[in-house]
Amino acid sequence: MHFTVCIFHSSFAQSLSPQAKVSLITVAPGPDLYSSFGHNAIWISDPMYGIDRVYNYGAFNFREGNFYVKFLRGTLPYYVSVQPMMNQLYEAQYENRTVKEQILNLSATQRQRLYDLLETNARPENREYRYKFFYDNCATRPRDMLAQACGDSLRFANVVDSTKSYRDWMNQYISNQAWARMGMNLGIGYPADVTASSWQAMYLPDNVYTEADHARLKTANGQETPLVANSLMLFRAVTVEESNAFLTYLLSPDFFFAVLLVLVFLITRRQRRLKKRGFWLDRLLFGFSGFWGWFLVFLWFGTDHGVTTWNPALLFMMPLHMPLIFWVTRQGNPQTIRTYFLLTMVFLVLFFLYAFFQDYLYGFNFFLLTLLFRAFYHYRSASTQTEQPTYARS
Repeated sequence: MHFTVCIFHSSFAQSLSPQAKVSLITVAPGPDLYSSFGHNAIWISDPMYGIDRVYNYGAFNFREGNFYVKFLRGTLPYYVSVQPMMNQLYEAQYENRTVKEQILNLSATQRQRLYDLLETNARPENREYRYKFFYDNCATRPRDMLAQACGDSLRFANVVDSTKSYRDWMNQYISNQAWARMGMNLGIGYPADVTASSWQAMYLPDNVYTEADHARLKTANGQETPLVANSLMLFRAVTVEESNAFLTYLLSPDFFFAVLLVLVFLITRRQRRLKKRGFWLDRLLFGFSGFWGWFLVFLWFGTDHGVTTWNPALLFMMPLHMPLIFWVTRQGNPQTIRTYFLLTMVFLVLFFLYAFFQDYLYGFNFFLLTLLFRAFYHYRSASTQTEQPTYARS
């Protein structure tokens, strides 16, 4: 996606000359999380009238009051920004991101209509909108503007894979950002697992590029012509050396939580040998899980992102662990302990099955196994216990 605070005030649209050109611009994904999915823009240039305007959706102002609170809650206002192509290319070159241009085969009427729509949308009173990651972003807005300008004459071929979910597409673009991928998969809920049609999959800029490349326009005489008249490479990113794969793995959540699993296994074995149940470890593990569970509850009910509702990860990061884990472990009642950890295991297994079939067991699988292992240990110990034990206090 594209983020800039450079916003130009738009004036009333003038008439374009016959030499005017309309292009769909596609910027390749960048190295940072906010740029991982790429970017689309619409470029209108008219040498006769000196028009050189690139319309970008997805700009925001870092100086916005309560910026981080609004960003977290999904209420941060986003804007349409307009800048010359020289500035657009400079930003892409600075970030080493490939820029491709598709010159569109629009009629004079369609070019003018699109220009009027964009100029109207870019006026100060109209340029603000509410950004939605899957549904209303820097790729869907240019697509919708183009569709509105062309009307029924524009026909997309629906060549983009329509068997993937929103989550599948998302994970394809953040496969090299292990911590971010884990966090995003845990943070978004069931809406991400809905299968996206070819139209809906155009929430990603590369898919907009692909669909535009195969789209057709019906002309006034009833014939069809390709939407894209010509494709150009405006800037090709320089190939960078791949990072050390082993070092990347050492810094990944998979390795971190695998080490945690081994440590928990060793501590549990020692506690079993000493016949001490020591619940301090469970208060740390399940308390941590419960804390983040409440954060997921906040994302569901306290934000307006549109994709964080009905989150199955709440079965994994059960918010009631905080404070129930402290209450249960201080009761010293085997039946209570047994019931609590049995339910915990059931919820963990249910989430594992859901994540497995939706194919997003990324990064957190070892932590899930750690909780499952610890819950099974206490469930089994409580099940075989015949008299009140002496519990280790922490």
